[in-house]
Amino acid sequence: MSEIQKVAVVTGAGSGIGRAVALALAGAGWSVALAGRREEALRETARLADEGAPLAVLPTDVTVPEQVDALFEAVRERFGPLGLLFNNAGSGTPPIPVDELPYERWREVVDVNLNGAFLCAQAAFRTMRHQRPQGGRIINNGSISAHVPRPKSIAYTATKHAITGLTRSLSLDGRPYRIACGQIDIGNAATEMTARMATGIEQANGSVLAEPVMDAADVARTVLHMASLPLAANVQFATVMATTMPYIGRG
Repeated sequence: MSEIQKVAVVTGAGSGIGRAVALALAGAGWSVALAGRREEALRETARLADEGAPLAVLPTDVTVPEQVDALFEAVRERFGPLGLLFNNAGSGTPPIPVDELPYERWREVVDVNLNGAFLCAQAAFRTMRHQRPQGGRIINNGSISAHVPRPKSIAYTATKHAITGLTRSLSLDGRPYRIACGQIDIGNAATEMTARMATGIEQANGSVLAEPVMDAADVARTVLHMASLPLAANVQFATVMATTMPYIGRG
């Protein structure tokens, strides 16, 4: 990938998919800015990386515009031109019926999953448009829920459907500036968020079943492949899931 710098911002890098992707990028020679709200979790990600990997721990609340702007400014100053944003930070709620979901919880999920993703994408787009060499890549973390919902997950599902619209618009608007945008939709990667899969999760027919999970490193390898393509090529949408999870045929 010689045409742009191997410099990446990974949001939600303190755990789960974000940590796995950050470590994979660092292992492939990328300079990686680790962004997230929990500084100690980010430092733990940095400790897990290969010795000497070029990492920066940059605590950031992606819902605060000023903090997002400061994140990308710090990356420019430390590493130079930006090659990649893995737009990953996200949150959800426990299974809650629609009519019982507090508005405050709805707004929290929308703020992180949609508003935060927009703010980071906007800052990355602005950086990539005006830097030299111009261009870069944004990869949004969607979800299987960007296609079909789980029961009692309206806030998470609505925001992940919105991420698909964000991805499509960024792809179109980025064309004149050599900015590529793709989306990875993940199903049942083994992280803290999916720990309850092992004990059972509600299905569309009301039953409760344990579901299979996959290694988050398999997701990270997919993101690394997407990130390593020349800007003339783009994986627009990729779905990576535990092979036997109830997605095909769900419901």
